Amino acid sequence: MRMAAKSYSRGRPAAQPASSFLTRLAGFVLHHRKRVMAAWGVLFIAGMVAAGAVSNRLSFDFSLPGQPGFETAQKTIAAFGNGGDQAPAIEVVTVPAGQTVAGDASIIATAFNAARTAQPKVRVVDYASTGDHGFVSSDGRSTFALLFEPTATSFGGDTAASAIEASLRTSLPGDTVATTGLQALESGGDSSGPGVLLETLVAAVGALVVLALVFASFLALVPLAVAAVSILTTLLVILGLTTLTEVSFIVQFLVSLVGLGVAIDYSLLLVTRWREERAKGADNHTAVTIAMATAGRAIALSGLTVGIGLIALVVLPVPGLRSVGIGGMLIPVVSVAVSLTLLPALLGGIGPRVDWPRLRHEQHASRAWTAWARLIVRHRSIAATLGVAILALLIVPVLHLQTGATSASALSQTGPAHTAYTTLLDGGVPGGVLTPIEVLVTAGEASNAQSRLARVPGIVTATTASAISRNGLVDLIALPRDETVNSSTLATVTAVRDAMASQPGVVGVSGMGAIELDYSHAVFGNFPLMFTLVALATLLLLTRAFRSLVLAVKAVALNLMSLAATFGLLTWFWQDGHGSKALFGIPATGAITFWIPLMVFAFLFGLSMDYEVFILARIREEYDRTGSTDTAVVQGIGRTGRLVTSAALILFFSFASLASAPNTDIKVLATGLGAGILLDATVVRALLVPALISWLGRWNWYLPAWLGWALRVEPDAPGPLPAPAVRESETAA
Repeated sequence: MRMAAKSYSRGRPAAQPASSFLTRLAGFVLHHRKRVMAAWGVLFIAGMVAAGAVSNRLSFDFSLPGQPGFETAQKTIAAFGNGGDQAPAIEVVTVPAGQTVAGDASIIATAFNAARTAQPKVRVVDYASTGDHGFVSSDGRSTFALLFEPTATSFGGDTAASAIEASLRTSLPGDTVATTGLQALESGGDSSGPGVLLETLVAAVGALVVLALVFASFLALVPLAVAAVSILTTLLVILGLTTLTEVSFIVQFLVSLVGLGVAIDYSLLLVTRWREERAKGADNHTAVTIAMATAGRAIALSGLTVGIGLIALVVLPVPGLRSVGIGGMLIPVVSVAVSLTLLPALLGGIGPRVDWPRLRHEQHASRAWTAWARLIVRHRSIAATLGVAILALLIVPVLHLQTGATSASALSQTGPAHTAYTTLLDGGVPGGVLTPIEVLVTAGEASNAQSRLARVPGIVTATTASAISRNGLVDLIALPRDETVNSSTLATVTAVRDAMASQPGVVGVSGMGAIELDYSHAVFGNFPLMFTLVALATLLLLTRAFRSLVLAVKAVALNLMSLAATFGLLTWFWQDGHGSKALFGIPATGAITFWIPLMVFAFLFGLSMDYEVFILARIREEYDRTGSTDTAVVQGIGRTGRLVTSAALILFFSFASLASAPNTDIKVLATGLGAGILLDATVVRALLVPALISWLGRWNWYLPAWLGWALRVEPDAPGPLPAPAVRESETAA
C-alpha cells in the first residue's frame, strides 16, 4: 500500500538551488580563467614527470603488527632471513623412467647443495637435508625441495627460484626439472600483462565512445582532458605521500582507472547541466554559474561520499590497506577539485566552440527515460517488488562466501608449474606442500616439538633441515594434507596452534595459513567498526544534503543491498566457478581473497552512492520547484537516467580494462567493481530508487525537527497544504 498517496503541488516558487560558496567559486574561476588553467597545466606537467617515478616508490607490504602469525614470521625472518610470511617456491626433480630418486640421491643432493651455495639468501629444504621420505613421490621417481626466499618486494618473476632451476638443469641434464608453488601457479609462468598505462588507454577509448554518444559533439574530449589532469595530479600527490609513509602498490591501479571513471563522471554531470542551461537561453557564464550551483553541489557531495568509504579503511590494523584508504581518498578529492575549477574555466572559454556539431540538445529531458520513469511511478509496487526479488536472488550465494587465497585448482591450468604440481599430486605428495606450516622452536626442544607436531590431525609429515639452526632456533616444517588457503581449510593451522601453545620451547606458528588467520581476525574483526563509521557518516551527510532522514536511510539501505548482491555475484562467479572458466579460463577459486571484499566495499559504497546523489539531487531540486513527489521522480529520472547509465558504462570500461591484468586477485576485484556498478545503475538506481520514492510519497521529505536543528538545516514546513494544484496520480498518468 502506498503511503501518503495524495501529495499535492504546493504551488510554491522554484527554490533557488544555488550554493553561495559554489557561486562565488564559479565567479572567481571565470574571472581568473587563464590563471586557473595555467595552474592546472603546471600540475599536469609535474604529474607526467612524477608518474614514471611513482611505481618504484610503492610498497608491497601486507604486514600485520601485533598478530601472532606475523610476529612469529618476523622472528623467523630475523633468524633465517627468509620464510615465515609467504608460501615457498617448490623445485621438482623427476628422474627418467626406470630410475629412482634413491639411486641418484647423491647426485641430486650435490645439485641442491650447489644451488644453496649460489643462492645463500634462500633456505633450501630437500630430501637430503631432512632425510624425510615424504619428500619423495610414491613411485620413487620424483623429489622436491622447498625454497624459502626473502619477502617479495614486487610483482614479477621469481628470480631466485629461476636461478636455482637453471642450476639444477645444468647439474642434472638427464632429469626433468620444474618450478611450482602458489606464485608460479598464479602467474602461470608469465607475470606479464598489459600494464597500467595500456589499461588506462583502453578504458579511455571506451569512455570516449560513450561520451561521443552522450554529447554528439567535440565536447566529448573535455571530460577526458579533465580526467587526464586529475589522474596525473593525483599521482603527483601520491609521490609526495610516499616520502611521508608507505603507499600500497594497489593505489596505482585505482588512481589510474577509478580516477578515470570518477573524473569523467563528475565532468559528465557538470557539462550536461551546463548544456541544459544554455539550451534554456542562458548566456555562457550564467550557464556555468548555474551548473556549478546545482550539479557542482552534487559533485562535491558525491566526492565526500566516495571519500568516506575509502578513508574508513584507516580503522583496519593493516598498514597496507590503510595506505589504500588514504591514497584512494585522494582520487575523489582531486577529481572534485579539478571538476569544480578547471572544468568551469574550460567551459567559460572554449566550451561553446567545442560543443559542435551539437547533434544532441538538452532543452528537454530524455523521452525514453521520462517514459520509463512514468511507467515505474504508475506501477511502483510491482517495480519495487521486482527489484527487491532480483537483489534477494543475487544475495543468496553470499551466505556461503569463503575468504582466503585462491585455491591451486583455480590457478594455472597449463604450463610447467601446473605440470610439476600435478606430478607431485600423482605421486602421493599432499596438496598442502604449497602451504607448509612453520613452527619456530628453540633448538633444545625441537625434537619433542617435531614429534608432537607430526601427530596433529591434518599433518602428513613434520620435519626440519637438520643442518639449519640459527640463533638457537629451529624452523620446523609441517606439510598439511590440504593447502591452507581459505576459511574452509584453515582448521589444520588452528589445530597446530592449539597443540603448540603448551609445547615447551615453541616461539610461535607462521606460514601462509597462519598469516591468513591473522588477516581474517584483523580485517574482519574490525569490519563492524569500519561499516558503522561509513554508514553513520554517510547517513548524516545525506540527511543534511537532502533535508530528509528517509531519503538518507533509504540510500544507505539500498547501497548495502547492492553490495550484498555484488558479493553474491562474486561468490557465484568466482568462488563457485559459474562463468569464471568461460570468461577468463580460470576455474572455481574456492574462496575470495581476504582483502577483496573490504576493497569492494570501500570503493563500491562510495562509487554507487555517486549515482544516488546524482539522482536525488535532481529529484530534490524538482520537488522544491513543484512540490510534487511523482513529478520530481519523473523529471529527475528523465534528466539523470542517461547520465547515470553513461557514467556507469564509463566506470565499467575502466574495470573491464583492469580485469585484463594477469593477477587473479586483480581480476576478481575488477569483476566485483564492474558488476557492482552495472547492477547498481540498473536494478537499484533505475528501478528501485524511483519506485520507492514514488511509493513513499510525502514521507520522503520527513526530517524530525530535532535532527534538523542538530544538523542546522530547515525541514519542510509542517501543516496543511494549500489547495491542490496537480495531483501526483495525474502526473504519473
